Amino acid sequence: MKIFIMTDMEGCAGILNHDDWVLPTGRYYEQGQKILTEETNAVIEGLFAGGAAEILVCDGHGKGGIAPLLLDARVRLQRGWPAEAIFPFGLDASFNGVAFVGQHAKSRTDYSHITHTDWFDVLEDTINGIAIGEYGHTAFCAAELGVPCIFAGGEEALALEAAALTSGVVTVAVKQGVMKDGLDHLSEDDYRKAKLGAIHLSHAEAIRRLHAGALQAAQQLKNNPGQFSIPALKPPYARVIRYRASHGKPPRTVRYRHPTSVIALLNLPFK
Repeated sequence: MKIFIMTDMEGCAGILNHDDWVLPTGRYYEQGQKILTEETNAVIEGLFAGGAAEILVCDGHGKGGIAPLLLDARVRLQRGWPAEAIFPFGLDASFNGVAFVGQHAKSRTDYSHITHTDWFDVLEDTINGIAIGEYGHTAFCAAELGVPCIFAGGEEALALEAAALTSGVVTVAVKQGVMKDGLDHLSEDDYRKAKLGAIHLSHAEAIRRLHAGALQAAQQLKNNPGQFSIPALKPPYARVIRYRASHGKPPRTVRYRHPTSVIALLNLPFK
């Protein structure tokens, strides 16, 4: 089995806030990289133990999150995509499954930590009326390619989001946000600072659970690949992005349409 791993940072246990832990200028950024890479290695170990033969790790964090020197030597690492065709981040139909590590929930989600979709200025992102976040972006790209989402590791709110969108996916929660949302009135900068409370597993316990979950996901993919599914979207595809007030600009709404492809739809903002 060939598995694609999408990684992010904000959903990892021990990533306590945004600016200190996931930006290269942050005082704990190198620790954040180590946390993400070790969580990713735990998932890699579980996937290989469950029957995976080949794994590609995609560093999907905006500023980069994987520490290459610490990454499991058996996998390949991808970082960087054509500016006009970022999606689907190197995923193609040759893969048998997609796994996620360090993923966070979409904007407006109750009890999420460091909540956002792409960035903190996005209030809501929908495709054909379905509100999605970064997990959903990749999940619908994968669906178009015929590749199921099999594993989702990250915060508890993301685990719930993934289970609701992609039936059969194995989820592992490594931390729990403690703040409700209902913060549509906040600007980009204020929302960025508003959802920073969470209860975290220890790093060792997060590693243990991620390994066990990835092992289970690989075994289930091998034994019953038909258990994984996602709601079918029918063309044409319409994307609506609602933005918060940001740096003196008022709230705004942007719309995109594509007649045949979700992947092409998601790439339209970069054209």
